[in-house]
Amino acid sequence: MPQSFVSLHVHVVFSTKNRIPLIDDDLQPRLFEYFGGILRGCDSALIAAGGMPDHVHLLCSLGKQSSMADVVRTVKTNSSKWIHETFDDRRDFAWQSGYGGFAVSYSNIEEVRRYFASQAEHHARRSFKDELRALLERHHIACDERYLWD
Repeated sequence: MPQSFVSLHVHVVFSTKNRIPLIDDDLQPRLFEYFGGILRGCDSALIAAGGMPDHVHLLCSLGKQSSMADVVRTVKTNSSKWIHETFDDRRDFAWQSGYGGFAVSYSNIEEVRRYFASQAEHHARRSFKDELRALLERHHIACDERYLWD
């Protein structure tokens, strides 16, 4: 085949360091827009974003030469640098070191968008820890909880 074709969609979730609630209503839309620019620079695309003050969810379409680890590292590094340079009151901002990455079928993109849009209602009933545990279980990812949290 003379060309490469890829349709790889991933749900990425990561938290602020120690899950400190630093992503307020003023920062969130600007941050999501910035994530989109970073992803475009990685030959990938941001399809949807959501989250709460202590964590974010990104639905990304990865480029044909992109690795998830490289893309997530670039997103986290560049966005924290941007936050430090743009917001004087957030110079201590940091992301946790890890992330969760989950495959999303093209047919489930709209369901994931709705999930992202309902984060406030969702987290009124379920904590971030419970949400991450459920995602790991749903995707059959084993983990040792002693090493799951900061």
